[in-house]
Amino acid sequence: MWDVKERFDTALVLQKLAATAFQVGSTGGVVRVEKYGCASEFRRTPDGLYQMTILPSILWNGQFTRLWDAGYQKFLLLDDGRKFPAQAAQLMNLRRFNEELRTALGVPTYYNEALGSTCRVTTYDRVKGRPGDTPDKTIKTRASVES
Repeated sequence: MWDVKERFDTALVLQKLAATAFQVGSTGGVVRVEKYGCASEFRRTPDGLYQMTILPSILWNGQFTRLWDAGYQKFLLLDDGRKFPAQAAQLMNLRRFNEELRTALGVPTYYNEALGSTCRVTTYDRVKGRPGDTPDKTIKTRASVES
């Protein structure tokens, strides 16, 4: 996973990412970087550098999501508790976005991260009666009506 304590130079975040075909929007010290339906957010710190505050995420109608491995499938979680099944194309785009962002910022990719999608939330247990045996209850999600 990303080292979110690392800080980046202003020119690196704003100019270099824009030059490498990322859509970069900046408002009041917050920089949102988008590409392939995925995004990440950086905030200016008191020392004038930028720090990643939202890790690379798939966007759902302009909202950041969290990737959740429920044991039998990966889901996208919204802040309001809704969940949507993650599609293969979304996961491929997230991986591509992550790799290109790391390359542009000069952040190394480690072996275990390069193997596949890393989830921010992983809670499941196949043994009945233990916490996580019903993934939706553990994470407190609800099924979404829209697709």
